[in-house]
Amino acid sequence: MNDAPNAAEGVPSGSTCVTFMSEARIPTPYGTFCMKVYREEATGLEHVAMVMGEVAGTALARVHSECMTGDVFASLRCDCGPQLHSALQQIGEAGQGVVLYLRQEGRGIGLINKLKAYALQDEGLDTVEANVRLGFAPDLRNFVVAARMFDHLGVTGVRLITNNPRKMATLEQHGVKVVERVPARIQHQAENERYLATKALKLGHQIDWLG
Repeated sequence: MNDAPNAAEGVPSGSTCVTFMSEARIPTPYGTFCMKVYREEATGLEHVAMVMGEVAGTALARVHSECMTGDVFASLRCDCGPQLHSALQQIGEAGQGVVLYLRQEGRGIGLINKLKAYALQDEGLDTVEANVRLGFAPDLRNFVVAARMFDHLGVTGVRLITNNPRKMATLEQHGVKVVERVPARIQHQAENERYLATKALKLGHQIDWLG
Protein backbone atom coordinates (compact mmCIF):
# COMPACT_ATOMS: atom_id res chain seq x y z
CA MET A 1 0.00 0.00 0.00
CA ASN A 2 1.35 3.42 -0.90
CA ASP A 3 1.90 6.00 1.79
CA ALA A 4 -1.28 8.03 2.28
CA PRO A 5 -1.13 11.76 1.62
CA ASN A 6 -2.56 14.16 4.15
CA ALA A 7 -6.35 14.39 4.01
CA ALA A 8 -6.08 18.10 3.23
CA GLU A 9 -4.14 17.49 0.01
CA GLY A 10 -6.13 18.46 -3.08
CA VAL A 11 -5.55 18.34 -6.81
CA PRO A 12 -6.96 21.50 -8.39
CA SER A 13 -7.77 22.10 -12.02
CA GLY A 14 -10.03 25.01 -12.80
CA SER A 15 -13.35 24.38 -11.08
CA THR A 16 -12.62 20.68 -10.41
CA CYS A 17 -10.72 19.71 -7.28
CA VAL A 18 -10.55 16.36 -5.52
CA THR A 19 -9.20 15.76 -2.04
CA PHE A 20 -7.77 12.46 -0.84
CA MET A 21 -9.62 11.31 2.30
CA SER A 22 -8.71 7.73 3.28
CA GLU A 23 -7.47 4.34 2.09
CA ALA A 24 -7.54 0.67 3.10
CA ARG A 25 -6.57 -2.77 1.81
CA ILE A 26 -9.48 -4.53 0.03
CA PRO A 27 -9.14 -8.25 -0.79
CA THR A 28 -11.32 -9.29 -3.77
CA PRO A 29 -11.78 -12.41 -5.92
CA TYR A 30 -9.44 -10.70 -8.41
CA GLY A 31 -6.65 -9.97 -5.93
CA THR A 32 -5.91 -7.42 -3.23
CA PHE A 33 -6.45 -3.77 -4.06
CA CYS A 34 -5.84 -0.57 -2.17
CA MET A 35 -9.09 1.43 -2.10
CA LYS A 36 -8.49 5.18 -2.00
CA VAL A 37 -11.40 7.56 -1.46
CA TYR A 38 -11.48 11.11 -2.82
CA ARG A 39 -14.01 13.88 -2.23
CA GLU A 40 -15.00 16.12 -5.14
CA GLU A 41 -15.11 19.57 -3.59
CA ALA A 42 -17.74 21.10 -5.88
CA THR A 43 -20.32 18.36 -5.30
CA GLY A 44 -19.29 16.53 -2.14
CA LEU A 45 -19.38 13.25 -4.06
CA GLU A 46 -16.99 10.56 -2.85
CA HIS A 47 -15.14 8.80 -5.67
CA VAL A 48 -13.00 5.67 -5.40
CA ALA A 49 -9.71 4.48 -6.86
CA MET A 50 -9.10 0.72 -6.69
CA VAL A 51 -5.33 0.43 -7.08
CA MET A 52 -3.20 -2.66 -7.54
CA GLY A 53 0.57 -2.49 -7.65
CA GLU A 54 2.66 0.51 -8.70
CA VAL A 55 0.65 2.70 -11.06
CA ALA A 56 2.81 5.84 -11.36
CA GLY A 57 3.62 6.49 -15.03
CA THR A 58 1.54 4.37 -17.41
CA ALA A 59 -1.13 2.06 -16.02
CA LEU A 60 -3.85 -0.29 -17.19
CA ALA A 61 -6.98 1.57 -16.13
CA ARG A 62 -10.74 1.83 -16.29
CA VAL A 63 -12.87 4.88 -15.49
CA HIS A 64 -16.22 3.45 -14.41
CA SER A 65 -19.35 5.41 -13.51
CA GLU A 66 -21.54 4.09 -10.72
CA CYS A 67 -24.49 1.93 -11.78
CA MET A 68 -26.32 0.53 -8.77
CA THR A 69 -28.70 -1.55 -10.87
CA GLY A 70 -25.92 -3.16 -12.92
CA ASP A 71 -22.96 -3.18 -10.53
CA VAL A 72 -24.84 -4.28 -7.39
CA PHE A 73 -28.01 -6.02 -8.56
CA ALA A 74 -26.68 -7.50 -11.82
CA SER A 75 -29.33 -5.87 -14.01
CA LEU A 76 -29.33 -7.13 -17.60
CA ARG A 77 -30.58 -3.77 -18.94
CA CYS A 78 -27.01 -2.52 -19.28
CA ASP A 79 -23.43 -3.76 -19.57
CA CYS A 80 -22.07 -1.91 -16.52
CA GLY A 81 -21.61 -4.75 -14.05
CA PRO A 82 -19.81 -7.06 -16.48
CA GLN A 83 -17.53 -4.21 -17.62
CA LEU A 84 -16.59 -3.37 -14.02
CA HIS A 85 -15.81 -6.92 -13.00
CA SER A 86 -14.01 -7.68 -16.26
CA ALA A 87 -11.76 -4.66 -15.67
CA LEU A 88 -10.99 -5.76 -12.10
CA GLN A 89 -10.18 -9.24 -13.41
CA GLN A 90 -7.91 -7.89 -16.16
CA ILE A 91 -6.02 -5.76 -13.65
CA GLY A 92 -5.78 -8.68 -11.23
CA GLU A 93 -4.30 -10.85 -13.96
CA ALA A 94 -1.84 -8.11 -14.90
CA GLY A 95 -0.92 -7.47 -11.26
CA GLN A 96 -1.01 -3.71 -11.84
CA GLY A 97 -3.61 -1.09 -12.63
CA VAL A 98 -6.42 1.07 -11.34
CA VAL A 99 -10.19 1.30 -11.58
CA LEU A 100 -11.64 4.72 -10.87
CA TYR A 101 -15.23 4.37 -9.64
CA LEU A 102 -17.03 7.67 -10.12
CA ARG A 103 -20.27 8.36 -8.27
CA GLN A 104 -22.14 9.51 -11.38
CA GLU A 105 -25.22 7.28 -11.43
CA GLY A 106 -27.29 7.11 -14.61
CA ARG A 107 -24.76 9.03 -16.75
CA GLY A 108 -24.99 11.82 -14.18
CA ILE A 109 -28.77 12.11 -13.67
CA GLY A 110 -28.99 10.07 -10.45
CA LEU A 111 -30.77 6.87 -9.50
CA ILE A 112 -34.30 8.31 -9.23
CA ASN A 113 -34.16 9.84 -12.69
CA LYS A 114 -32.46 6.77 -14.13
CA LEU A 115 -35.42 4.64 -13.05
CA LYS A 116 -37.78 7.22 -14.58
CA ALA A 117 -35.75 6.90 -17.78
CA TYR A 118 -36.07 3.11 -17.61
CA ALA A 119 -39.85 3.47 -17.37
CA LEU A 120 -39.80 5.65 -20.50
CA GLN A 121 -37.65 3.06 -22.27
CA ASP A 122 -40.26 0.42 -21.42
CA GLU A 123 -42.74 2.65 -23.27
CA GLY A 124 -40.56 2.65 -26.40
CA LEU A 125 -37.94 5.40 -26.03
CA ASP A 126 -34.24 4.60 -26.26
CA THR A 127 -31.76 5.55 -23.52
CA VAL A 128 -30.86 8.90 -25.14
CA GLU A 129 -34.46 9.85 -25.92
CA ALA A 130 -35.51 9.02 -22.35
CA ASN A 131 -32.87 11.29 -20.80
CA VAL A 132 -33.82 14.12 -23.14
CA ARG A 133 -37.54 13.64 -22.39
CA LEU A 134 -36.70 14.12 -18.70
CA GLY A 135 -34.92 17.39 -19.50
CA PHE A 136 -31.31 16.17 -19.37
CA ALA A 137 -28.47 15.99 -21.85
CA PRO A 138 -27.74 12.43 -23.04
CA ASP A 139 -24.59 12.31 -20.87
CA LEU A 140 -23.87 14.63 -17.92
CA ARG A 141 -20.83 12.83 -16.53
CA ASN A 142 -17.69 14.76 -15.57
CA PHE A 143 -14.53 12.88 -16.51
CA VAL A 144 -12.29 15.79 -15.47
CA VAL A 145 -12.48 14.48 -11.90
CA ALA A 146 -10.94 11.23 -13.18
CA ALA A 147 -8.01 13.15 -14.64
CA ARG A 148 -7.42 14.84 -11.29
CA MET A 149 -7.52 11.49 -9.48
CA PHE A 150 -4.98 10.10 -11.95
CA ASP A 151 -2.81 13.16 -11.22
CA HIS A 152 -2.89 12.36 -7.53
CA LEU A 153 -1.91 8.74 -8.19
CA GLY A 154 1.00 9.82 -10.40
CA VAL A 155 -0.61 8.25 -13.48
CA THR A 156 0.44 10.18 -16.60
CA GLY A 157 -0.63 7.66 -19.24
CA VAL A 158 -3.26 4.95 -19.42
CA ARG A 159 -4.06 1.81 -21.32
CA LEU A 160 -7.73 2.59 -20.98
CA ILE A 161 -10.35 -0.15 -20.81
CA THR A 162 -13.24 1.60 -22.54
CA ASN A 163 -15.55 1.79 -25.52
CA ASN A 164 -16.21 5.53 -25.06
CA PRO A 165 -14.22 7.98 -27.26
CA ARG A 166 -15.49 10.98 -25.25
CA LYS A 167 -13.89 9.56 -22.11
CA MET A 168 -10.56 9.20 -23.91
CA ALA A 169 -10.76 12.72 -25.37
CA THR A 170 -11.54 14.30 -21.99
CA LEU A 171 -8.63 12.58 -20.28
CA GLU A 172 -6.29 13.67 -23.08
CA GLN A 173 -7.53 17.26 -22.84
CA HIS A 174 -6.77 17.28 -19.12
CA GLY A 175 -3.27 15.89 -19.21
CA VAL A 176 -3.65 12.08 -19.08
CA LYS A 177 -2.27 10.47 -22.23
CA VAL A 178 -4.30 7.54 -23.57
CA VAL A 179 -1.56 5.33 -24.99
CA GLU A 180 -3.93 2.50 -25.93
CA ARG A 181 -7.64 1.73 -25.97
CA VAL A 182 -8.26 -1.70 -24.50
CA PRO A 183 -11.75 -2.77 -25.70
CA ALA A 184 -14.32 -3.46 -23.00
CA ARG A 185 -15.77 -6.55 -24.65
CA ILE A 186 -19.52 -7.02 -24.25
CA GLN A 187 -21.58 -10.21 -24.17
CA HIS A 188 -24.60 -9.83 -26.45
CA GLN A 189 -27.93 -10.31 -24.62
CA ALA A 190 -31.52 -9.72 -25.64
CA GLU A 191 -32.16 -7.45 -22.63
CA ASN A 192 -29.37 -4.99 -23.47
CA GLU A 193 -29.30 -5.23 -27.27
CA ARG A 194 -31.15 -1.95 -27.93
CA TYR A 195 -29.26 -0.13 -25.17
CA LEU A 196 -25.88 -1.10 -26.60
CA ALA A 197 -26.96 -0.29 -30.16
CA THR A 198 -28.07 3.18 -29.02
CA LYS A 199 -24.74 3.79 -27.31
CA ALA A 200 -22.98 2.90 -30.55
CA LEU A 201 -25.26 4.87 -32.90
CA LYS A 202 -26.01 7.98 -30.80
CA LEU A 203 -23.14 8.24 -28.31
CA GLY A 204 -20.32 7.00 -30.53
CA HIS A 205 -19.27 4.03 -28.41
CA GLN A 206 -17.02 1.51 -30.13
CA ILE A 207 -18.73 -1.73 -29.15
CA ASP A 208 -16.67 -4.92 -29.23
CA TRP A 209 -19.01 -7.92 -29.10
CA LEU A 210 -18.08 -11.24 -27.56
CA GLY A 211 -20.99 -12.94 -29.27
